[in-house]
Amino acid sequence: MTLHPALELMCSFELLVSVPESHTTVVKTAISSYRKAIDEGLLLKLPFTTIFEYLQLLQLVSTAMNCLERHGMFYCAAAVSDFYVPWESMAKHKIQSAGGPLNMQLSQVPKMLFILRNQWAPSAFCVSFKLETDPDILIQKAEAALRKYGMNVVVANELANYKDVVVMVTSSGKTTMSRRSKEDDLEEQLIALLVKMHSDHAKQSNPEQET
Repeated sequence: MTLHPALELMCSFELLVSVPESHTTVVKTAISSYRKAIDEGLLLKLPFTTIFEYLQLLQLVSTAMNCLERHGMFYCAAAVSDFYVPWESMAKHKIQSAGGPLNMQLSQVPKMLFILRNQWAPSAFCVSFKLETDPDILIQKAEAALRKYGMNVVVANELANYKDVVVMVTSSGKTTMSRRSKEDDLEEQLIALLVKMHSDHAKQSNPEQET
């Protein structure tokens, strides 16, 4: 179960809040699961502030997990940022307002999925996400990402209904998953299927070991 940032804050500072009675069980379960994962050492939180810190952490974690080979799994749920200010373009001192209007040119954040998939952890099971506002290009973009970055799965969803419908795109086809009711959590269905796919992936032999 994914813990909402507000619930994480409650756990960190032991805040007392009131929730509707209909949500009490769900909130209690989420908080208990979160605390249990922390206590058992199953959840490692790696905080970062800048895109530079994130990219370094991504490389460190990926290369460290490479030893797991097919048993490793990367669940890249969202891009941290699409654009950034390169280090060499940052001002060394305070920008003076007397200089007039400020023009800033942003650069695209380097696409690291290909490097992760092909260099840092080539045998791992990799899942990425593609979120679009235009349904006409969603599947096309997901299939392009699958080919370009070598992902095992690309989870495609629309901003308008991302909590209700997702399409899992793989090299063997597409699988649409829908939330059965308002009480159901679509993410739980998604995770269950991804766990099965990863299990099947882990049972396969590494090509490097066969040569």
